Order: sequence, then C-alpha cells, then structure tokens
Amino acid sequence: VQLVESGGGLVQAGGSLRLSCAASGFTSDEFEDYGIGWFRQAPGKGREGVSAIKRSDGNAWYSESVKGRFTISSDNAKNTVYLQMNSLKPEDTAVYYCALDPDYGSRYPYVGGPPAFEFHYWGQGTQVTVSS
Repeated sequence: VQLVESGGGLVQAGGSLRLSCAASGFTSDEFEDYGIGWFRQAPGKGREGVSAIKRSDGNAWYSESVKGRFTISSDNAKNTVYLQMNSLKPEDTAVYYCALDPDYGSRYPYVGGPPAFEFHYWGQGTQVTVSS
C-alpha cells in the first residue's frame, strides 16, 4: 500500500490550499470499507487528527479545530482523497499526513475521532505553512 500526499505549500492567513492523497497498491476486495484520514503534526506538538472519510459512503469526520473550514472528499475512481482547506490560520501550520485504516467502516462512528493507531498505512507528509 502506498499513499502519496501533495498540495502543501506556503499561504497567507485567510488563504486556501487543497491537499491530495493518492492511494495505491491494494484492491477494493482487500479493503472493502477502508477509511482515509488526515493528521497533522506541528513542531514540538503531538500528532492531531484533522479529518477522515469512509470510502463506502463518504461519511466524514472533522476535528473541532477545522470544522467549517476544511472539507474532505474522495474520488473513488482515482483512489484519491482531497482535503480542501479554507480560511487558513497560522495555527494550521504543520506537516500533514494522510493515512489508511483498512477496517475503518467496522469501527465507524468513532467517538472523539478515529485514533491514529488504527491507521496502518501512512504517507510521507506534506508541509503546510500559513503566514500571519
């Protein structure tokens, strides 16, 4: 399984970015109801769950810190998940990772968001920097 993020960069506060996560190396028969999550880690801080989406029905979860500003979506034909980030703030600065949980659907819904340890496959991360 391979996950490749793209779309990070430098943007001013109030601006927008769209991250992409292209997933490959597996079939829908192997992971029937997987989920893709976005996590971020700022310097000196722990990893934080941002958003996640269930492949089978598109049900989405958002952390309170991004709700109303970020939108997660998926193109199942391309095995790609997007994170549209609007109204960016300096505190959104972090390395953003996408990750795949093969059994996401069996544990959905999560109370308080999906735990990172359930996501077995991770991308290399993409830097998002928001200047004030």
